[in-house]
Amino acid sequence: MRKVLPFIKPDYFQGVYKTLFKEAGKYVAKYNKLPTTETLTIELQESSSMSDEQFQMSMDIVPQLFINEQIDENWLLDATEKWCQDRAIYNAVMESISIIDGKHDTLTKGALPDLLSKALGVGFDNAVGHDYIENVEERYEFYHTEEDRIPFDLDYFNKITKGGVPKKTLNIALAGTGVGKSLFMCHIASAALVEGRNVLYITMEMAEERIAERIDANLLNVPIDQLDKLSKDMFTTKVADLARKTTGKLIVKEYPTGSAHSGHFRGLLNELKLKKQFEPDVIFIDYLNICASSRMKAMGGSINSYTYIKAIAEELRGLAVEFEVPIFSATQTTRSGYSNSDVGLEDTSESFGLPATADLMFALISTEELDKDGQLMVKQLKNRYNDPTHHKRFVVGIDRSKMRLYDVEESEQTLTDDTPVFDKTEVGKRFDDFKL
Repeated sequence: MRKVLPFIKPDYFQGVYKTLFKEAGKYVAKYNKLPTTETLTIELQESSSMSDEQFQMSMDIVPQLFINEQIDENWLLDATEKWCQDRAIYNAVMESISIIDGKHDTLTKGALPDLLSKALGVGFDNAVGHDYIENVEERYEFYHTEEDRIPFDLDYFNKITKGGVPKKTLNIALAGTGVGKSLFMCHIASAALVEGRNVLYITMEMAEERIAERIDANLLNVPIDQLDKLSKDMFTTKVADLARKTTGKLIVKEYPTGSAHSGHFRGLLNELKLKKQFEPDVIFIDYLNICASSRMKAMGGSINSYTYIKAIAEELRGLAVEFEVPIFSATQTTRSGYSNSDVGLEDTSESFGLPATADLMFALISTEELDKDGQLMVKQLKNRYNDPTHHKRFVVGIDRSKMRLYDVEESEQTLTDDTPVFDKTEVGKRFDDFKL
């Protein structure tokens, strides 16, 4: 009873059986044990929701419910689970018919995929946690299982993430205006496409065609201001050559600024799966701060930016977990962080709740000296995949004309970590005159 009751809904029953289930459920909720024939009969007698005919039917059914026979519990659990799945699918199909006929009060045809997928997903989850002692073998296997990751085409990013970003994660790039947030995401999206991955790029800042233009510059190896100089034959030939080299697909979807939230993205993913058989391996959202929250109304006067942006980050990370993909997004620095050559977590604009939610967060930093050398500094701010002090800072090459990042020579990696080094002799001298 305790194993299956959380998963069984009154909607799975019809007629008098629904009433019997509700009454039994009330008893269990109050006394935490199964009712007997006598207690359930008394409860039904006191109930005013049944007609005389229903009550008489109940009196015929109740004695059959408590026959004390030994039945194999595993078989009973499997049979009950299958029955719940059958009832959920039946209810979903009947509800779908009412939607198609236009008789449903609230739902439209757009709700059909979600309705059926939820029904197909009905099942008993009997896991109650990880037992440290008993589950030692499972834990050992987990430690030695190679996790499926989306690798970078940049050596140092692979080093700091142990080979790429895992599924079900939220990864954030922090940078000032014009430094290269969109350029970074377009480059990583292009690299994933070349590797044969399916990529979904959601933009709320630039038009779909502008994002595609940046990706064209990267993949076709043509400066972005020269794309319009290519002849149609040359352009289509280059794209066709690229298509032959990869099995991946790239879809760019534009939403108005500040209007789309995780609910819209979830609907888009279900629609792409249904209409185009497209399931992304990685998702890019450009960018987090101009998304909306599905749980909170945008800035209604009582919501501060900390709570609002944190809610958006939590919803996007929940989306990553639900669809088992890594999500990349970006955020702006504060005004002081824009001119800072050593950006920190405290320079995150609007909400410190964002770095609290992210799995990987790094700053993209540009200075005049770095621009002259065609480089971009990367500084780790938070890293759940590896030690963030390992290669805390490093540089990558940047070609803004072709919207591309690349590895630089090892001799150019001259940045050091943040670990302070003290001269013990010097420190000792400072306290020579100190009196205890």
